[in-house]
Amino acid sequence: MTLRLLVMGAAIAAATSAVAAPRGLTIEDLASMDRVGSPVLSPDASRVVYTVRATNMEKNRGVTQLWMIDLKAAKPAPVQLTQNDASSSQPQWSPSGDALYFVSGRSGSAQVWRLPMNAGGEAVRVTDYPLGVESYRLSPKGDRLAMSFEVYRDCADLACSKKRLDDKAKNKATGMIYDEMFVRHWDTWADGRRNVLYSAPIDASGKAGAAVSLSGSLDGDVHSKPFGDNADYQFSPDGQKVVFSARVAGKAESWSTNFDLYEVPATGGGAPRNLTAENPAWDAKPSFSPDGKTLAYLMMKRPGFEADRFHMVLMDVATGKKRVLAQDWDRSIADYKWRTDGKALLANADDVGNHRIFSLDVASGKVTALTGKGYAGEFDVQKDTVISAQASLGGGAQLVKFKTEGAEQKGTQLTWANADRLKDVKLADYEQFSFKGANGDTVHGYVMKPWNYEPGKKYPVAFLVHGGPQGSFGNSWSYRWNPQIYAGAGYASVFIDFHGSTGYGQAFTDAISGDWGGKPLEDLQKGLAAAVAKYDFLDGQNACALGASYGGYMMNWIEGNWSDGFKCIVNHDGVFDQRGMAYATEELWFTEWENGGTYYANPNGYEKFNPVNFVTKWKTPMLVVQGDLDFRIPTAQGLGTFAALQRQGIESKLLVFPDENHWVLKPANSILWHHTVIGWLDSHLKK
Repeated sequence: MTLRLLVMGAAIAAATSAVAAPRGLTIEDLASMDRVGSPVLSPDASRVVYTVRATNMEKNRGVTQLWMIDLKAAKPAPVQLTQNDASSSQPQWSPSGDALYFVSGRSGSAQVWRLPMNAGGEAVRVTDYPLGVESYRLSPKGDRLAMSFEVYRDCADLACSKKRLDDKAKNKATGMIYDEMFVRHWDTWADGRRNVLYSAPIDASGKAGAAVSLSGSLDGDVHSKPFGDNADYQFSPDGQKVVFSARVAGKAESWSTNFDLYEVPATGGGAPRNLTAENPAWDAKPSFSPDGKTLAYLMMKRPGFEADRFHMVLMDVATGKKRVLAQDWDRSIADYKWRTDGKALLANADDVGNHRIFSLDVASGKVTALTGKGYAGEFDVQKDTVISAQASLGGGAQLVKFKTEGAEQKGTQLTWANADRLKDVKLADYEQFSFKGANGDTVHGYVMKPWNYEPGKKYPVAFLVHGGPQGSFGNSWSYRWNPQIYAGAGYASVFIDFHGSTGYGQAFTDAISGDWGGKPLEDLQKGLAAAVAKYDFLDGQNACALGASYGGYMMNWIEGNWSDGFKCIVNHDGVFDQRGMAYATEELWFTEWENGGTYYANPNGYEKFNPVNFVTKWKTPMLVVQGDLDFRIPTAQGLGTFAALQRQGIESKLLVFPDENHWVLKPANSILWHHTVIGWLDSHLKK
């Protein structure tokens, strides 16, 4: 009887769902979506393992697990490989494809585990170190691990660092003393520890042995902080050497972007040898060709500029001779992989409002686009197969399979994550457009309709401004700033890739430096006007502007320099006072490059476009949002903005997150953020 009732109930629910009225995307939908990423192909390209991050709303965090698809099956279907309260991530196949390695905290700290893939069986722990593994890489022969640990460099072993951490936790005094800069970074105060690269053999039983330091003699993080990973180091194909990227800057670290590549014996015992000492700028992501004769890496040319173009460099391992590949291809590479035959490299990069994968021929430098519109993110290559996590403004990342050769392939979709969860959601339509911006240059943007668009109606506008400032608000899917959320709330959205944006050539990207309030503001003004003229459903007189980071700076700049443009403003972690920013931000190379040097050497460079100098012209209601752990744009900037509004009697509201950094990451906080922001727009645009 109970079973029959359950079946009947399920049938009724299914019928109800089938006829449920469509609706727009909500923040509750967005926060609960499964996130697909990190595809890794088996050596024979027959299987792909990938990660799925699910949100545990009760615990207010995401949990990542591993899934697999058998690409040779008649109907390939995802199979879950790991299931635990702790996350499992960083999957890597063994050289023969008989096992899968990954990192999990299921034993109490992050350690490397091994899961048999052919004969079945449970995952077994490979490492058991006193400290958690930050990242790792399995050697090409499967007999050694390279691993990053966060340690005190003056400690002789990992146990020493663990003991020092335990002793520190018992100490009631919490003060920290510094005698050089870079005292904090992103959202963390420096405590004397560095990420150091280690190596350890794997014995016949599959267990890792004693870890030996590879990079400890250098005062630099490997992998880099805060967002580095195992792309910062790589084994040679014979497993005898490791090449890694590190910034060794000492007291100059907070204003240096000089990363170099270093080579060391994989077993340790040798001093790191600098392979790129001639370049004072950023060298990154080393990767050996399959035959081991060539080392590829990414190179910037201008020291101190974090948004310079990343060129592809090929170094002859035997002679050390280097050449830039595809010099005339004016795009900055984000990531890349060698093709299995070594005749080409596959690389992804921003490209005119999209993020595409390209093939770079090693011999000729010819560049061919393999993917079309959308955002082709993380990817892997084996034999003639490529698997990429691809997203767009119309949906989150799904795995797509395509070939290593063939221009602008649509590919075969392999995953359909969230299809059931979003079955009643109608995602909004969108379109790219272009116009003549500053200097008469062609500038691109996107317009998104509200989900419930009806011809002949006009809709209020959410005008979104991207951060960076060298970034792109293009054809991608975001879990923080997603235009579909505004479309789901009944708004049309407009967003412009103004001068300074990436994907339009390095000169276009360079154009914002020293001109934060100049050409970008002109592009935004002309872009909104062009969109309103082109799309009759946009109510340009009923709009609010929103932005974070540089976009937040632009909100403050708009307040004083486009004060009649909007009915309300949302400013998230935005720069208020360039002088205060110059002396308080952690990555000084950024603010010094953007403003032409230090503040004391070039105050005019900071004051020319300083929002604090225009506060008497402010009048537009503003919502100010600040993460208190944001060391990039410190809390005083947000408080200064709010004080300027409040003291002048301008309608304003302040939302502070004590436990968030430059981004709002916790699910509950994200939901609060979105409801507060949408509520602010509703109160000014839907009266």
